Amino acid sequence: MKHLPVFLDIKDQPVLVVGGTVMAARRWATATSAGARVRVVAPKLSAAFEDCPEVVHEAKAFEESDLDGMHLVFAATGEEEEDVRVSALARKKGVAVNVVDRLDLCSFVMPSIVDRSPVVVAISSSGDAPILSRLLRAKLEALLPSGLGRLANFAGSCRQQVNSLITDPVRRRRFWERIVGGPAAEYVLAGQQEAADELFDKTLEAECRDQELPVQGEVYLVGSGPGDPDLLTFRALRLMQQADVVLHDRLVPDAILDLVRRDAERVFVGKKRGDHVLAQEDISQMLADLARQGHRVLRLKGGDPFMFGRGGEEIEVLADAGIPFQVVPGVTAANGCAAYAGIPLTHRDHAQACIFVTGHTKDGKLDLNWHSLMQPNQTVVVFMGLGALVNVAGQLVEHGANPDLPAAVVDNGTRERQQVVSGTLSDVADRVAKAEFEGPAILIVGTVVTLRDKLSWFAPPASDDAAAGFLSGRASDDSN
Repeated sequence: MKHLPVFLDIKDQPVLVVGGTVMAARRWATATSAGARVRVVAPKLSAAFEDCPEVVHEAKAFEESDLDGMHLVFAATGEEEEDVRVSALARKKGVAVNVVDRLDLCSFVMPSIVDRSPVVVAISSSGDAPILSRLLRAKLEALLPSGLGRLANFAGSCRQQVNSLITDPVRRRRFWERIVGGPAAEYVLAGQQEAADELFDKTLEAECRDQELPVQGEVYLVGSGPGDPDLLTFRALRLMQQADVVLHDRLVPDAILDLVRRDAERVFVGKKRGDHVLAQEDISQMLADLARQGHRVLRLKGGDPFMFGRGGEEIEVLADAGIPFQVVPGVTAANGCAAYAGIPLTHRDHAQACIFVTGHTKDGKLDLNWHSLMQPNQTVVVFMGLGALVNVAGQLVEHGANPDLPAAVVDNGTRERQQVVSGTLSDVADRVAKAEFEGPAILIVGTVVTLRDKLSWFAPPASDDAAAGFLSGRASDDSN
C-alpha cells in the first residue's frame, strides 16, 4: 500500500483551509461535515463559498502562524508557489497537509467518499487514477441503500443489549447476520421502524430461548418502468436481488428479468387482451400464499404498479391478510414513452395540464368522461389504447375535438423496438395499422405532439422488419 487507510476523528478539531477556490470550498464542506472547526484563510473567496453557510473567513494572505494549533491543513489556492509554501511550512510544523492535485506535496490524500453516515466508504487510487476512484464510487452509490446509515444506527442502539444477553461470540455473530441480512434490516431500510423493533425483539427472545422463529415472508410490489433497464430505481434493483420468488407480467422484458436474483423462482402471470394466464384474484392470492410460506416475493409489474397496474387491488388482499409488503414506484409508461419519443407532456406554450386514462376497463367497456378529456391546453395520454384506438379517436372527435388535433402512438416505448407514429385524430389509427404495431403502446393527444420534430432524441437500432421506416425515433412521412 502506498497509503495507510485510516478514519480520523476531527470533530471539534481546528482545521485550516488555505485558498478561496472552488476546491477550497469543497474541502471546507468535507471537513465541516465531519464536525471540524474550519477556518479559511484567503484574500478573497470565490462564488463557490456562497453555498457554504457560516464560513469563518480571514481575508488575508497565508502566514506561517496560521498553522499554529491546527489538526489538519488543506491547501487549494490555485497558485503553485503558494501551495508549495503551505505544504513545506505544514510539514515543518508537523501538521498533516493535503494539497489539491499535488500528491507529492501531501502527507495525506483525500479519497472518494460514499457517505451513508455512520457508514462511510472511502476509495483511493493513491493519486494514480482519480477518475477510476470516482467510477468505483458511482457504482457503490448505486449498490448501497440510502438508508444504510439508519441500519447502522439501529444495530448500534441494540448492541449493548445483545452483548449482555448473548455472551457466546459465535452465536452473537450469527444472530447479527440474521438481523442485518433479514427482514428486520429491510424494515429499517424501508423506514418501518416499529415493525423492525418488533421483529428484532422476537428474534432476540427466540435466540435467548434457543428457539427457531418461523421464517417471515414479505411481498415487494415493484414497478419496472416502461422497459429500459436503466430506468429502474436503486431500491427496485436491491429488492430484485433479494427475492426468492418473482411473479412477473408480460410487459417486463427479459433484460429486466435477467437482473433478478439468478436462483429466484420465476412465475409468469401476464395478461393480455383476451388471454389471462391467471385471474387477478388468483394472482393476489398467490402473493399472500407464498409470503405465508416464508418467501420474499417480488411482484414485478411494467410501468408503475399504481398507474393502471392493479397494484392497489393486490396489496389490499395483502393488507387484509396481515402480510408485510413494500411498494416501489416505477417510471410510468406515460412519462417514459413520451420522454423517449421527444414529446413533453406539459409545455407552457401548449399544455398546462395532463390527464391519464386507460383504454381498457374492468368490464371491457370503454366508458370515459369524454367532455373532461377535451379541455383546452391539456394533454391526454391513453394507456393500453392500441386495441381501442379507432374508438378513442372517433369518440374524441364526436365529443368536440378538432379532427386535426395532433396525436401520436408510441409502441414499445424506451425499448430497442420503439416505434412512433404521429398524425392527427383523423388519421393516426390508419397510420398505426400500416405500421403493424403490436404493443404495448400509448396514445398521446395534444399540440405537444408537434414538438416531436424538434425534440426527438432516442434512436433505437434499425431493424429489417416492415416498420423499419419508423424505427429511427421519427416517422419518415407522418410528422406534423
